[in-house]
Amino acid sequence: MPPFPTIPALHAAYAEGLTPRAVVAAFYERLRGIDDPGIFLALVPEAEALAAAEALGAFAPETKPLWGVPFAVKDNIDVAGLPTTAACPDFAYVPEETAPAVQRLLAAGAILVGKTNLDQFATGLVGVRTPYPAPRNACDPAYVPGGSSSGSAVVVGHGLVAFALGTDTAGSGRVPAGLNNVVGLKPSLGSVSNRGMVPACRTLDTISVFAGTVADADAAFRVIAGYDPEDPWSRRLPLPPRSTGLPPGLRLGVPDAQGRRFHGDGQAEQAFDAGLECLAGLVGETARPIDFAPLFAVAELLYTGPWVAERYEAIRPVIEERPEILHPTTRAVIAHAKSYAAADAFAGLYRLAELRRAAERIFEDVDVLVVPTYPRPRTVADLAIDPIGPNSELGTYTNFVNLLDWCALAVPGPRREDGLPASLTLLAPRGQDGLLAALGARLHAAAGVTLGAGDVPAPAPEDGPAQAAPGEIEIVVVGAHLSGLPLNRELTDLGARFLRSGPTRPDYRLYALAGGPPQRPGLLRVGDGAGAAIETEVWALPPAGFGRFVAGIPAPLGIGTVRLADGTAPKGFLVETEGVTGAADITESGGWRAFLAKA
Repeated sequence: MPPFPTIPALHAAYAEGLTPRAVVAAFYERLRGIDDPGIFLALVPEAEALAAAEALGAFAPETKPLWGVPFAVKDNIDVAGLPTTAACPDFAYVPEETAPAVQRLLAAGAILVGKTNLDQFATGLVGVRTPYPAPRNACDPAYVPGGSSSGSAVVVGHGLVAFALGTDTAGSGRVPAGLNNVVGLKPSLGSVSNRGMVPACRTLDTISVFAGTVADADAAFRVIAGYDPEDPWSRRLPLPPRSTGLPPGLRLGVPDAQGRRFHGDGQAEQAFDAGLECLAGLVGETARPIDFAPLFAVAELLYTGPWVAERYEAIRPVIEERPEILHPTTRAVIAHAKSYAAADAFAGLYRLAELRRAAERIFEDVDVLVVPTYPRPRTVADLAIDPIGPNSELGTYTNFVNLLDWCALAVPGPRREDGLPASLTLLAPRGQDGLLAALGARLHAAAGVTLGAGDVPAPAPEDGPAQAAPGEIEIVVVGAHLSGLPLNRELTDLGARFLRSGPTRPDYRLYALAGGPPQRPGLLRVGDGAGAAIETEVWALPPAGFGRFVAGIPAPLGIGTVRLADGTAPKGFLVETEGVTGAADITESGGWRAFLAKA
């Protein structure tokens, strides 16, 4: 078994003769050597896991992309035959059906080894609100492991499995990832079926993924994602192929001076700034400061507003009929819901709608928001003194995300001076999971860190082909739809992904058309070699998105074939000849972005 069982490392070893049975046996042997009885609440019996490994048959990663990959599942997600406890023993039941997300992983060849510990009923970000022995932080047991998906993060942090499923309502898939130096992927809400999951807040919950690398988290996500007609919260969200690279002109935003909250921990602040330097080197520009006041206002709604009543509703039979079976802190947090009336719920919804509108404006100026995953690490001793305060602090940069319907990716950044892990979280609007994966993989490699608590270095990202995949349509853009420019969201909102940038053949002239705002260019074909090479970007769109995009193109622009210097000829924006009457010829600029820079 590789020192850290990433999917590529496992598959390379399998190709050389390693067997899944040996990998499973190594998992149980390694687990016995770790002094932490709190990671798992239920293990698949070793004999059953070995039998599942042997039943895989011949090595077949082409048809089963997770063939022979061990994984674990948070114990608020159902697996047939294993108890679901949600870390409450008196609540436990044995489901007859496996949650669809888990079943998809099994069908893809992954091997389940057990169910992991959590903050009871997924209520907490510290990872110690459990009546069982609490999991110990994989990097330093003096610090909390983070929650609520504590066991899932710890088991990946130790390199025992390639990935583990968690859940995320207020940061439970991100905070423990950061504290254990692993990746935490919080998908767009509704992209993964929540059936078979004990809910915390149905309107905000999502199954999440912990992994050693961004690529592995993304690979698992692509298996579990998909519309489920039996899940009322499921959405038909496009899942494009893996991103081929970063679009030029990518704009990053960060908390402004008032939004930087590290509570006096200078090492946490320095580590965050070091991560921002890595990102600046990747995108070529410094991140822009953003007013976080509306985001913090959204976060306050989650626990000091009526959304706590959703947690009450999720376990109403328990808290009304058997409150004594709850962890004292869990009971205290959820019982607070009794102070709200039905009218308060509507007041909260109205306030959230106002704040969402303010938050939407952030992404008019930036493409990705970058935040610390948590302000600072907190110790187990801190929690013994104050079980509530540190928990609230850990959610500073996570509590608002699901309420705003954003996707998120927690990525290890440069370590602190004291050696503790540090983590940055990338945020973007719903559906931009692929963009976050492309940026996150590069950040992880640039940070110069190892995977989890081990010494295996983070791998360099692997780009896919810079052409559209089957079922996608390539489109060339030359103006305001370029990355980082005002109309790019019209593409990304339709599920577009960046493929490549490059010039046209020297057969075109570029004009700045009259009218606006925004200013618009016109690309006019003038004949072979009679013009100049004009810089472009090529994006891929699903057919439905392409149709909606083309339907909105105003005259004198239209869609035609654009001949590129790389020999390809995708569809793209062209202008009619009469459309350049009165327009300024800006061909000498070489492209729209260069023209704007000189204007």
